[in-house]
Amino acid sequence: MKTKALALILPLFLATVAFSFSTSPHMGTWKLNEAKSKIPAGALKNNTVVYDAAGDQIKVTVDGVDGSGNAVHNEWTGKFDGKDYAVTGDSTVDTRSYRQINSRTLAITNKKDGKVTASGRIVVSANGKSRTVTTTGKDAQGKKVTSIAVYDKQ
Repeated sequence: MKTKALALILPLFLATVAFSFSTSPHMGTWKLNEAKSKIPAGALKNNTVVYDAAGDQIKVTVDGVDGSGNAVHNEWTGKFDGKDYAVTGDSTVDTRSYRQINSRTLAITNKKDGKVTASGRIVVSANGKSRTVTTTGKDAQGKKVTSIAVYDKQ
């Protein structure tokens, strides 16, 4: 009896997890709209950001350019639960956390050696066609810098 119940419940659970990821407005490919963005000179530009389901987690792949125009690529896999998960490919960040505020808003925090290097919010528009990422961090001189990046859904 337990085996039958498990055999019925497990596929339903997996389908629910997959459905929740696929219906999240954050999922998919996002391309930077530089004309609508306010990114300080010399700051990192994430040209393309992709959110994909990875089992019961989310994988975020970022491609862009640093302040000198060199290509950058990093990846993060985790959950939108506010916990720190490792970032690979970015020497300025060890961990990143995403915390879901509501269905269209995430809080994001980047850390290096346990210290916050940048934090902000990601808000998907009501129509799901764009998202705005507002982050605050410090530049190489320790000055507070705010960046507003607008992305279009691909």
